[in-house]
Order: sequence, then C-alpha cells, then structure tokens
Amino acid sequence: MALVAVVAGAIFVGSTMQRIGGMGLGLVAAPILSFAIGPVQGILLINVLACINSLMNSYSMRAGIDWAMVRLIGSVMIIGSLSGALLIRSISIPALQVIVGASIVCALCVVIFGKRFVPPARGKAPALITGVIAGFTNTLAGVAGPVITVYAQAAQWDHRRLASTLQPLFVVCGLLSFLVKELSGTASMGQLPWLIWPVSCLTMVAAIALGARLSAKINREAARRFSIILAFAGSLSVLIRGLYALL
Repeated sequence: MALVAVVAGAIFVGSTMQRIGGMGLGLVAAPILSFAIGPVQGILLINVLACINSLMNSYSMRAGIDWAMVRLIGSVMIIGSLSGALLIRSISIPALQVIVGASIVCALCVVIFGKRFVPPARGKAPALITGVIAGFTNTLAGVAGPVITVYAQAAQWDHRRLASTLQPLFVVCGLLSFLVKELSGTASMGQLPWLIWPVSCLTMVAAIALGARLSAKINREAARRFSIILAFAGSLSVLIRGLYALL
C-alpha cells in the first residue's frame, strides 16, 4: 500500500501541474517512479498514464492545438522510440537509472538555460529532429516535454500554442513508447501490482479536474518552476542511486 500511495501522490502532483502549465506528469512522476518501482517498470507506467492524461487534456485544450506541427513532429517519434527500447535491453538496471536521472537533469538544464543559446528554428528539419529526440527520451526516461519546449522556444511559439500542442504529442510518444516496449519484450504491464492502475487513473482524473479549476488562479510560470524543482530533486535521487549501485 505504501508503494501505491507514493505512486498516487506523484501522479496527482504531476497531473495537476500538467493541466496548469502544459507539462509536469513525466517531469515530476518519472524520477519518483523510477526510484520507487525501477527505471523499466516505472517509466512504462508513466508512458501509459501520460498517454491517457494527455488524451483527456487534448480535448479540453483542443482550440489551441497546432495539428500541422503534431503531424510533423509526431511522424518520426517511432525512430527515437525504437532506439530507446534497444538501449534499455542492452544495459543494466543501475546504468539505466544513471541514464534516466542524467537525461532528465540535462533536459531541465536545456529548458532553463538553453533558450539564449538555441538559434531560431526554420523549416521542417528542426521539427523532425525534435520528434526523433523526443521519442528517444520519452521511451528511455518518460520525458518528451523539455525537448519539444526547446524547439517551441526556438520557433517562437506562444505559451497557449505550446501547452496545447504538447498534449497530442504526449499521446503519440506515450503510445509509441508503450507499444515498442511491450512488443519487443523490454517491459510488461503485467509485472506491476494491479492496484496501481485503478488508483493511478482515478488520481489522475481528480488531478486534472483540480488543475482545470486552478489554471485560472495560479500563475503558469510559478507552476512550471515548481514542477522543475520537483523534477530536479527526483532525477538527482535516481542518478545518485544508480551511481551508488554501480560503485
């Protein structure tokens, strides 16, 4: 029950932050679940829940979605997902924890500090490269948002367009990551305690409802900063745990 409570808490905070600011479930919950369940099963759970979460958010945020960019970026995510699954199969659990933790830390640093160094994005090539990298990082570490955010900053998207367009892209990469892992035998839903699934889904629905109410009252930038702080703390703990096991 303690494990289910930890999972529910991480899902609740992450889902609330995602409804307010556009991303947060993967950032907040992925490192916590990687630590609590393991980097393979924890990220698989995030892939599935993020897909469901973003599907619900896509409907409520549909007016701001740039579907042309969804098709362009989403069309190549499978390339990154396959590469991520192959890497998971070829390394140890501690090494995977190190990679997951380091990947999230690096992604967060790029979002925070990279804006001033990223050149303007023009043409289709940057969007396609973004899709491949997002598919890879989502399959490996459960986070695609930071990569797409960096592209959006370079392409000068406004916040509404970014937050809305992220949702269907999260659906695509979450579904691809899940299918690639299941079909390749990299991970399986059946290895997780059954109680986690209904509790996580109910928690997520409640969190989205709360986030919808709070979105008009809470500053989105403040919510984003809170998510990043939690993500940093969680990813550093996963990184340290992996390094300790390797040493």
